[in-house]
Amino acid sequence: MVKVTYIAHDGSEHTVEAEPGISAMEAAVQNLIEGIEAECGGSCSCATCMVYVPDEWMGMLPPKSDDEQAMLEMSENLRESSRLSCQITLGDELDGLVLYMPEEQG
Repeated sequence: MVKVTYIAHDGSEHTVEAEPGISAMEAAVQNLIEGIEAECGGSCSCATCMVYVPDEWMGMLPPKSDDEQAMLEMSENLRESSRLSCQITLGDELDGLVLYMPEEQG
């Protein structure tokens, strides 16, 4: 299992365990994490699962695809550390991953 901690904009933390191979978005939805809306269900066609990835984890993720970048650019809350959680595949190397959520999605 892979542990992921989601930190809401108010500072509340929710740590979940997820099966390797699923996305960070799927893990959030399966565990009813508020703040990850995932309107498109993980098809990288919206930005309602955006998270902020701390620098220490950013280098462990694959580069953003052109599709992911296009979706992120539509968000009002875009930061350098923004990623779509549907594009983060969980694996043993990401055990302990911390993801911050914006105040609003979309």
